Amino acid sequence: MKPATPLAKICMIGLLAASLPVLAGPSEDSPTLRKIANTGLITLGHRESSIPFSYYDERQQVIGYSHELMLKVVEGIRNELRLSRIDIRLMPVTSANRITLVQNGTIDIECGSTTNNLERQKQVSFSTTIFIVGTRLLTRANSGINDFSDLAGKNLVTTAGTTSERLIRRLNDDKSMGMNIISTKDHGEAFLNLESGRAVAFMMDDALLYGEMVKARKMSDWVVTGTPLSKEAYGCMLRKDDPGFKKVVDAALTKSMLSGEAERIYAKWFVGPIPPKGLNLNMPLSDEMKALYKAPNDRALD
Repeated sequence: MKPATPLAKICMIGLLAASLPVLAGPSEDSPTLRKIANTGLITLGHRESSIPFSYYDERQQVIGYSHELMLKVVEGIRNELRLSRIDIRLMPVTSANRITLVQNGTIDIECGSTTNNLERQKQVSFSTTIFIVGTRLLTRANSGINDFSDLAGKNLVTTAGTTSERLIRRLNDDKSMGMNIISTKDHGEAFLNLESGRAVAFMMDDALLYGEMVKARKMSDWVVTGTPLSKEAYGCMLRKDDPGFKKVVDAALTKSMLSGEAERIYAKWFVGPIPPKGLNLNMPLSDEMKALYKAPNDRALD
């Protein structure tokens, strides 16, 4: 359910430290850091229903794996600029508008479930990778759908503006599968189409599909299946041509990963009970994620 809240929220991050003047150096080289230093404000883009990465809880507070890592980034920025505090404006984004809102300066950084790929790198920059996923299918356990080849002539739903939408449309055309592809504005709406029977499968990144399963009345009615069409790397989106800002963002994420903090955050959201129902996704740390935490990088996987 969409919250009856204003488009943006402003909150204060309680990172108390001795009040020191802003240092010259990184803020001089980075328009984004300079703006944050001058205003004491950063605008964060977040998703509304990308469970368990970035979404609203029952109190309409933004929570999730990606959101917690983004707050670690804010802490790193505050330390770099030697500010006693940074005010945070939270701005909800969708798959369709997130790139534009980064490009035009409405938000300073977006951390949710955004794939870093070569095409998007022409428009925005990406941080160190925060997650690695495969694109698969969510369907009813008794649907008879086991892989993408079973979808010929059937209705499938995905989220508009995602790499999954691009991949499934290409597959449909290349293989002449005759699928009717329904595109929705967010993952929550896509799952509603699946649950209501308008579609027999929902294609998306596997971790997000597990996240949608926790909304179901009975998780055991659903299964994530299919050979991944792709492996994808999620990163936080930043404006292009601001290497000073990217350097600070990457340093904060790398510190979280090498220190073990990122793995603790992962365990909280993927192998423990999470809102809204206190259910467990039961997604142990993959070999790809273990390798990422040992050697953080910002490589696209396409």
